[in-house]
Amino acid sequence: MRELTRTEAIDLVGRYEAEQEIPERMRADVRMLGALLGRVLRESGSPGLYEDVERLRTATIQAYTDETPEAFARAAAIADSFTVARAEEVARAFTAYFHLVNLAEEHQRVRVLRERDGRPDREHATDSVAAAFVRLAAEVGDDTALARLQRMRFHPVFTAHPTEARRRAVSSSIRRLATLLEEHDASLRNGADERRAERRMLEEIDTLWRTAPLRPEKPSPVDEVRAVMAVFDETLFSAVPHVYRRVDDALQGPAAGGRAPIVRPFVRVGSWVGGDRDGNPFVTASVTRKAAKIASEHVLLGLENAASRIGRTLTLDATTTPPSAELMALWHRLRAADEDAANEIAKRSPDEPHRRILLLIARKIAATRERNADLAYGDPEHLLADLRTVQDSLVAAGASRQAYGHLQQLLWQVESYGFHLTELEVRQHSAVHAKVLAELDAGGPRSELTEEVLEVFRTIGFLQERYGPRAAGRYIVSFTRSADDLAAVHRLARYAVGPDGTPPVLDVIPLFETFADLQAAPRILAEIALHPEFAARLEATGRRLEVMLGYSDSSKDVGPVAANLALYEAQAAISAWARENRIELTLFHGRGGALGRGGGPANSAILAQPPHSVDGRFKLTEQGEVIFARYGDPAIAMRHIDQVAAAILLASAPSNEERNRAAAERYAPVAATMDAASRERFFSLVKAPGFAPWFARVTPMEEIGLLALGSRPARRGLSVESLEDLRAIPWVFAWTQARINLAGWFGLGTALEAVGDEVLLQTAYTEWPLFRTLIDNVAMSLAKADDRIARHYLELGDREDLAALVREEMALTRSWVIRVTGGTELLGNKPVLQRAVKMRSPYVDALSLLQLRALRALREAPEGAPVDPEQQRLLLLSVSGVAAGLQNTG
Repeated sequence: MRELTRTEAIDLVGRYEAEQEIPERMRADVRMLGALLGRVLRESGSPGLYEDVERLRTATIQAYTDETPEAFARAAAIADSFTVARAEEVARAFTAYFHLVNLAEEHQRVRVLRERDGRPDREHATDSVAAAFVRLAAEVGDDTALARLQRMRFHPVFTAHPTEARRRAVSSSIRRLATLLEEHDASLRNGADERRAERRMLEEIDTLWRTAPLRPEKPSPVDEVRAVMAVFDETLFSAVPHVYRRVDDALQGPAAGGRAPIVRPFVRVGSWVGGDRDGNPFVTASVTRKAAKIASEHVLLGLENAASRIGRTLTLDATTTPPSAELMALWHRLRAADEDAANEIAKRSPDEPHRRILLLIARKIAATRERNADLAYGDPEHLLADLRTVQDSLVAAGASRQAYGHLQQLLWQVESYGFHLTELEVRQHSAVHAKVLAELDAGGPRSELTEEVLEVFRTIGFLQERYGPRAAGRYIVSFTRSADDLAAVHRLARYAVGPDGTPPVLDVIPLFETFADLQAAPRILAEIALHPEFAARLEATGRRLEVMLGYSDSSKDVGPVAANLALYEAQAAISAWARENRIELTLFHGRGGALGRGGGPANSAILAQPPHSVDGRFKLTEQGEVIFARYGDPAIAMRHIDQVAAAILLASAPSNEERNRAAAERYAPVAATMDAASRERFFSLVKAPGFAPWFARVTPMEEIGLLALGSRPARRGLSVESLEDLRAIPWVFAWTQARINLAGWFGLGTALEAVGDEVLLQTAYTEWPLFRTLIDNVAMSLAKADDRIARHYLELGDREDLAALVREEMALTRSWVIRVTGGTELLGNKPVLQRAVKMRSPYVDALSLLQLRALRALREAPEGAPVDPEQQRLLLLSVSGVAAGLQNTG
């Protein structure tokens, strides 16, 4: 098949882009950024690079639109024709293009959100907290709805799982480009010199092109802590109180800001970064201390700056706004502690008592950050008391707008973040605890591992003393399989402090991960609730308990369909046990970013939970690229929090709980059929002799471990002879890279075929939220897969039996998903999502073809031959690019 002429190529690309129906302003952004990247490539000093990129781009678009073997073969031939050095440059060019397309998409989302915020009907958005409150109040009454709103809790927990394929340097460049794109928009609106904005973007895109896309070495745990802190500094510190403000504005109307808010802070941020040591030997007690110190420095600096900024604006004269007696008493206490500064501030603000005090409060926050014991606050409660004294004085003087304006937002920030910022959680494997306890009980010399495990408990105690009890104390036990696994934590804590010491306050959280453990969860919980220390802690917290559910290992254990059904049943059973025992349960969802690890839209997943399993509280892990996608931009972060909080509020509405209960009951036979059929099909693949090494051969699983993605090792041992040794993240990541996405769908086609009744399944899709969420997530997973490219990966394994099994199940699943959703193609009922996937697919194909040639060269090398470093580097570059294109890793 001949190559297209330049005119034909331009016409093909133009028609393809037009078919995607991209919003006009986003299309303009993509074209402008793409043109600037093209200019950078032409100026790169590599002759013919731009032309080679365009050849491959045109060929993959033609192959994607024509769907003929000849067109695909021509695209593959072009990818294979490049020298390794040129293939690297082309891979980097496509990766840079994806970063720019992702930026344009995010910019369009922000643009739409801001336009929506400017409309008078903004608060009536159907998936906002304000709208959810109105719907809930219609069912349970205003008072009950308000009580539920004020008790609501959303608790995202940031983790350092190695799923962010971008370097921080690349992310920083993209954030600078986002600012420049904003400025470009402003130049178009204001008639300013847009050429200046474009020149600056060209400079930044050139920087992006020249920045090495791969990290030279793995980040340390402390590096990972600092990466998460960037999200806090740039978005979360200000975004969270703005969400509270928006909700309060919507619910109180014109009175908002002039009287006390009815919204209470409902966001708490947790972190495993620097605390999760399960399988990560680099996370030590020393690292945990450093992580807490860094987080505290960031939040205290943010609070100090906010207090100082607000203080400078409170230029309210004592005549118009007289101070209360309590405020004057506070002034005298603050002046006595910081006399010189107080006198200097009094000179600058002689008749502005509220301003003087807030500026002194800012100094006390700074002293807290600097560990100045003479001036520092002992805990956040004392700071809150001082701020409320200022607020009460303003209200008494008639200055309600000042009392409930920026000062209220500062109060919300202190209530949300304290002096610790993130509630640092520790996680360790139950097997480690058992090994250490056996050694301690034997009474011999203590190993390095034992000393390290005990030091963790001493560190938790230190953090609680220094930063407050909320700073640390949650202790997650991975692979909890018995009540003894949980009791072991309390025994270790007592060993750590000795017979005369006081153990730290611990909330021990079981993590149920495998299919068997999920089924055993209620029995294990019933046993541990009788344990003296566990029972005492339950009573001390008002019978509050957290239970964590693992989505990753359960999916790898029995397949995505059976795992989803098992997780639902486990939640229902645990919730029923908690209600019977008067326990206020919070289920902690260990969800990944990828669909094979429980990913997908959080709000729809929340609304599909079993009755009484949410009850106004939702906690989940936010991992890797998901952190930056959901919280990297202030507007998107606020929208995400608003949507999730709305779902949390509505999940416990009587109508929603009844819908989920009735659907689970009605479709229980369907669920049972799907569970058995999908598990049998999944086991026929993963339990086949030689499956694990075959999987390692047909995907870049081994090579993914070479990427400097995170501090945590990719697998538990050196062998890939068994899936048990492989962590869930590379399991999902590798299938994603091979454009198969098997971890997200395998077994569903067989499950639906076993049910067989198309009308029944279409009805279930309408009536059964859990089923609808599963089908929608699989549709997305399959839409990002590509059976033509998948076929070439599967051919690397010399196991036609296993390859045929995957291909057949893929085709069967695609066919059934399309029929169940009532369309003619995947995502036909979600056109916006479908366009986003189609817009990227041919460009991802280009990178996949480059990856395939590198993987094939590595796999076909003679046994014992040294690894070709050039092919290996090309492979790793393509992995990074495909991750950017699919916006998924693990």
